[in-house]
Amino acid sequence: MKKKINRYLLLTAFLTLAATLFMAVAVFHHMYRSQIIHDMQTYAEILRGMAPSGEALRREYASPPEELRVTVIDPEGVVLFDSQTGSEAMDNHAGRPEIQEALDGGEGYVVRHSDTLDRDMYYYALTLEDGDILRISREADSIWRVFYNTTYGIVAIGAVMFLICLFLSRYITAGIVRPIERLAADIDHAGGIDAYEELVPFITTIRQQHSDILRSANMRQEFTANVSHELKTPLTAISGYAELIETGIAGENEVSRFAGEIHRNANRLLTLINDTIRLSELDGGHAVAAHSEVDLHEVAESCVEMLEFSAADHGVSLHCHGSRCLIHADRGMMEELLFNLCDNAIRYNRPGGRVDVTAQARGAQTVLTVKDTGIGIPEESRERVFERFYRVDKSRSKSTGGTGLGLAIVKHIVAQHHARIELHSEVGKGTEIRVIFET
Repeated sequence: MKKKINRYLLLTAFLTLAATLFMAVAVFHHMYRSQIIHDMQTYAEILRGMAPSGEALRREYASPPEELRVTVIDPEGVVLFDSQTGSEAMDNHAGRPEIQEALDGGEGYVVRHSDTLDRDMYYYALTLEDGDILRISREADSIWRVFYNTTYGIVAIGAVMFLICLFLSRYITAGIVRPIERLAADIDHAGGIDAYEELVPFITTIRQQHSDILRSANMRQEFTANVSHELKTPLTAISGYAELIETGIAGENEVSRFAGEIHRNANRLLTLINDTIRLSELDGGHAVAAHSEVDLHEVAESCVEMLEFSAADHGVSLHCHGSRCLIHADRGMMEELLFNLCDNAIRYNRPGGRVDVTAQARGAQTVLTVKDTGIGIPEESRERVFERFYRVDKSRSKSTGGTGLGLAIVKHIVAQHHARIELHSEVGKGTEIRVIFET
């Protein structure tokens, strides 16, 4: 990251320096050219003041500066005088652009190639009092010679500025990356990092993700420990009863009872393993939901019918209410959700208690309600009942065969369907759980 930022900063600095130098040269050239034109105009005006006619200029004129060339031309284009070339050797100048402009407007200026000298020249011409044309010219190459002479200075200045930019780019890059390096070195104390404003959202996100990772790791560690503990209990019971039967300690009448206990604990073990696998699928996003139009009331009726024998064994009456209500959901997951909610309502109920399952549409929402007259949930436990292996009454849960994973599975299914869940409970009177689907 440092190298990339540093490379981009240096590239920007190089392009900026190159553009600056180019524009400086262009501005300097324009100023220098304007100054030359002004000097040529001034010199021509001075000469016209000294000798108002071409004849007078030819008699009195001394040698001009080396870089200037002075020429006098009559109105017919005949060269009367030239300071660098004999006038007799020069052709007619009537067709020269600067001469035409001077004849038409009193003065003329042009940059063109000189056939006589075979060079690019600046020309300035003006008319004298007797009608002759005074022309001042100068080599165009002399302007560029100034730039050639300053090339080494320009290159030296550019090199020094680039070295300064190199140092500054390293310093700026280090300043940009420093908070990130400190964050990587001590992410647990990211709040104390003095970062620039643009980096604050990034640090906040990193801190949140780090906290989520730690929380997830702790949850997985706790989950592993809980699974190990829950599996150990039925396995210990199975091993103990099997050992009593194997060694012959159990009498003939006790063998049947011990075998029943082995069978019950084996079933509890299988149920726990299945719930653990299912929860891992939902938690890891491996459970694929096949969404379709599902009649939630029909699913509720099927679940109630399936759990009637279990409710009768616990001395609980089970009832279904509501009317046809369609939602876009995975039918298998809806069956699983209803089974877990109803199974919990039956297990934590009282003999002679009641469970009411209602599925009905309410405006733009479909509400599934499972209400029981069971033992209820204390206020301090209501936020935790959806955690894995959390039990309000541990002894009752184990005696009824609960795994402590049912409501955790419910929570994941509700989240996957973008629904929300509400819980209302009163100790000794019962619990009501609502799942609200947006239709």
